[in-house]
Amino acid sequence: MTHSLFDLTGRVALITGSSRGIGYALAQGLAESGSTVVLNGSQPAGVDQAVETLAAAGHAVSGRAFDVLDPAAVREGVAGIESEIGPIDILINNAGIQRRVPLLECTEETWQEVIDTNLSSVFRVGREVARGMVARGRGKIINICSLQSELGRYSIAPYAASKGGVRMLTRNMCAEWAQHNVQVNGIGPGYFKTELTHALVDDEAFSDWLCARTPANRWGEVSELQGAAIYLASRASDYVNGQILYVDGGLSAVV
Repeated sequence: MTHSLFDLTGRVALITGSSRGIGYALAQGLAESGSTVVLNGSQPAGVDQAVETLAAAGHAVSGRAFDVLDPAAVREGVAGIESEIGPIDILINNAGIQRRVPLLECTEETWQEVIDTNLSSVFRVGREVARGMVARGRGKIINICSLQSELGRYSIAPYAASKGGVRMLTRNMCAEWAQHNVQVNGIGPGYFKTELTHALVDDEAFSDWLCARTPANRWGEVSELQGAAIYLASRASDYVNGQILYVDGGLSAVV
């Protein structure tokens, strides 16, 4: 039996970038905890397919396809959810991309694409949803950070810069909105098997290095992020604010 502190029944959750990968796993976890989940992505077909799969499992779920890079689309999307489904109680800012390129070869276009998608969208969607949360005096915002919010690595400078920005934006959202009973925290995944990392998973040399470097001695499975999301979305975390919870198999704890 689930402890009542973790029960999300009656809560409406919007998760950006949730038609697949980490976002989809988080949607599944929140739905299984009772939340009404709104899936988001820029491609309607992908969102519809993800909604169909979760609905077939008996979950309360719907989809809203809009581009988190488009301020007008974000405003319209959030307003539509709140008028048609209900006030957004939980927001997970998950939409993100990765572009691996050495910094000296990184173009202005690639840099801006990663920053806009990974960082500016968190500001844009977070601000729009927080307007209602602040007015109502309650809300949970979870920003998906990364192990690279803390650590750099060759060829991912735009990504690391964007995720470091998300870490600090999370703390500043807390600084401004905590007084309104809005809790803003982050989850920092380590290395997980997703569509974005399949090339690294398939790279035997990299996987061997990673597993040797990680105390848990393996890649993470996306389902292992669900517990952290449920905790930060629930009443159990009502006095937790401005924190980043790293879920990385211990990688960031050792040298």
